Amino acid sequence: MASVALKSFTALRRSTSDPPHFTTQPLTLPHQQQRFRVSASRTSPKLSNRNLRVAVIGGGPAGGSAAETLAKNGIETYLIERKLDNCKPCGGAIPLCMVGEFDLPLDIIDRKVTKMKMISPSNIAVDIGQTLKPHEYIGMVRREVLDAYLRERAEKNGASVINGLFLKMDFPRNNKEPYVLYYTEYDNKKGGMGEKRRLEVDAVIGADGANSRVAKSINAGDYDYAIAFQERVRIPDEKMIYYENLAEMYVGDDVSPDFYGWVFPKCDHVAVGTGTVTHKGDIKKFQLATRKRAKDKILGGKIIRVEAHPIPEHPRPRRLSGRVALVGDAAGYVTKCSGEGIYFAAKSGRMCAEAIVEGSEQGKRMIDEGDLRKYLEKWDKTYWPTYKVLDVLQKVFYRSNPAREAFVEMCADEYVQKMTFDSYLYKKVVPGNPLDDLKLAVNTIGSLVRANALRKEMEKLRV
Repeated sequence: MASVALKSFTALRRSTSDPPHFTTQPLTLPHQQQRFRVSASRTSPKLSNRNLRVAVIGGGPAGGSAAETLAKNGIETYLIERKLDNCKPCGGAIPLCMVGEFDLPLDIIDRKVTKMKMISPSNIAVDIGQTLKPHEYIGMVRREVLDAYLRERAEKNGASVINGLFLKMDFPRNNKEPYVLYYTEYDNKKGGMGEKRRLEVDAVIGADGANSRVAKSINAGDYDYAIAFQERVRIPDEKMIYYENLAEMYVGDDVSPDFYGWVFPKCDHVAVGTGTVTHKGDIKKFQLATRKRAKDKILGGKIIRVEAHPIPEHPRPRRLSGRVALVGDAAGYVTKCSGEGIYFAAKSGRMCAEAIVEGSEQGKRMIDEGDLRKYLEKWDKTYWPTYKVLDVLQKVFYRSNPAREAFVEMCADEYVQKMTFDSYLYKKVVPGNPLDDLKLAVNTIGSLVRANALRKEMEKLRV
């Protein structure tokens, strides 16, 4: 029975220590075959006897997507990643639109989640997902699988993938000189020492995560960050059946004072984790509480991997300097409230690369800061409202346990679920029904009033 459960959904991948190799050719939809417009500035100088050279630092979703777009459009592309088998602690949820938009094969998706449980501080569970259509789902991936696939695809399109650690770079004195990058290369080297290398390029994309060295190089400024802590837990097959297409989210001061705890299903295990900005020193205590809340469902499980990593809480003060641009976590593109970052990382990497392709006329001309600024302008116009809305939601509903109870209560509303899933799955602001919007506003106010009353009663009990 257990083995049947583990094979009852599409594209299950079991954990393996072997390097992943991908052969699946995904379906390309007609709208995905359209090429973006190329329009280089008439004043940008033409390059003689060579194409534009761009280094992408970091091989996650942002770096892999950027490198692929550059390489397939005539740019001499170098992708430098220090750890090719990196397993970033990440819930691993991706929206449905990402599967089609980035031509992801189904065999890299571990689970298709069609049900979610939002569990309040008092352990009241609300089932979410009743508004999903038969073909809709949230994809669950392992970062080591997704990242490797995107890097391999970039390499097949002509990018040079370098297993190396970026160290520093020298800046050009004018708009014609190159950036000189210094890095340690580990390819085919024994003993882990590596070999010092240098590389001259015309532009740099920093996709090297929350602790970005590229960001430090351009004095991009600091930002608040959360610590994400995650354990991969292999649970008995009969318990894995429960999580076949189900994910859980726990809220409460016990699991995090400003975020949430999660249990997300993977191929043959579950990822149990939490995060916090304000109480980083207590992260292991919050993780223990998350496991305790899910205790009955993961009983008998064995921890097979422990992971921790910083996650940015807002965009950096500076994301661009000269011919150097930041994308993904390096730029600070993780949403508050939900903590989503994979799609935005891949999307920002692609958008930045597209700006370079357009500005350079597919690698034939030099670019300048103005070309890269078009990427930032487009990004901010498209996604800034999303970040601000989720920032407000986190401040309103994650501030106390009574507020979290109100949040979970609100999630039971079918209209809330429809609007939330439509916006998440397709990354578009869905216009609502005015009457339903009015009802939602009234219900939200009612939930918050009840939450405030509950908070006052709890304060009386403490006195």
